[in-house]
Amino acid sequence: MQARSVNKIISTLRSFYKFLLREEVIANNPMLLVKNLKTPKQLPGTINEENLIELLDSQDTFTQDFAGQRDRIVMELLFGTGIRRSELLTIKDQDIDFNKQTIRILGKGNKERIIPIYRSLAHVIKEYLTKRDYTFDKKTERLIVTNKGEEAYVNLIYEIVTHYLGRISTQRKISPHVLRHSFATSLLNRGAGINDIKELLGHASLAATQIYTHASVEKLKSIYKQAHPKA
Repeated sequence: MQARSVNKIISTLRSFYKFLLREEVIANNPMLLVKNLKTPKQLPGTINEENLIELLDSQDTFTQDFAGQRDRIVMELLFGTGIRRSELLTIKDQDIDFNKQTIRILGKGNKERIIPIYRSLAHVIKEYLTKRDYTFDKKTERLIVTNKGEEAYVNLIYEIVTHYLGRISTQRKISPHVLRHSFATSLLNRGAGINDIKELLGHASLAATQIYTHASVEKLKSIYKQAHPKA
C-alpha cells in the first residue's frame, strides 16, 4: 500500500479516536503516538519541449484576430519567462522595457524581479499591443485583456492554456503551472544553474527550486535505463 493511502487511513483513525475521546468512550487517544509516513515529492509535470515549441511556432496554432494574438502572448509569456499565472495578470504595459528586452514582474510578497525576454517574444508583444490598441479604447493598464478589452482574470488564463496544451498532451492535469515547470526544466537541461533558475522563478528559497533537479535526474534515469546494455 502506498504511503499516501496509509496516511489517509491514519487521518480517518485520528478523527475516529478524537470522537471517542470527546464522547468519553476512551480515556486516551492511541493515535497521538502514530506519525504519518513520509511521501515522495511530486515531480513537476512538464510538456514535451519539441511539441510545445512546434505548437508555439506554428502559423496554424493562433488565429490572426485579437483573441488569437492575445492567446499567443499568454502562452509565449508563460513558457518564455516561467512566471506564475497571478504574475502574468499584473503585468502592465510600462513594465516591459523593449530596449533592454526585460519585463518587471511583481511576485509574491510584492517582491519585484526583472526577467529577460528573447527577441522574438519582444517582437510578438509589440504586435499584440498594436492589435490590442487598435481593437479597443484603453480600459485598463494591464497587458493582458479579455475579448472586451477589460482586465483579464484567472479562469481566462486557465482556459487558454488548457485549450492549446490539450492539442499536444494527454496529461490529465494541464494548467498554467505546467508551463512554469517546463520553463525551469528546459533551462536546467541546458546547463542553467539552479540559483539562476531560482531567481528567474522568484522562489524565496533554494529548496523550492531543487525539485527541478530531481525531475532532471528522473529523466536521466529513464534515458540510462533505455540506453545502457545492462540496465
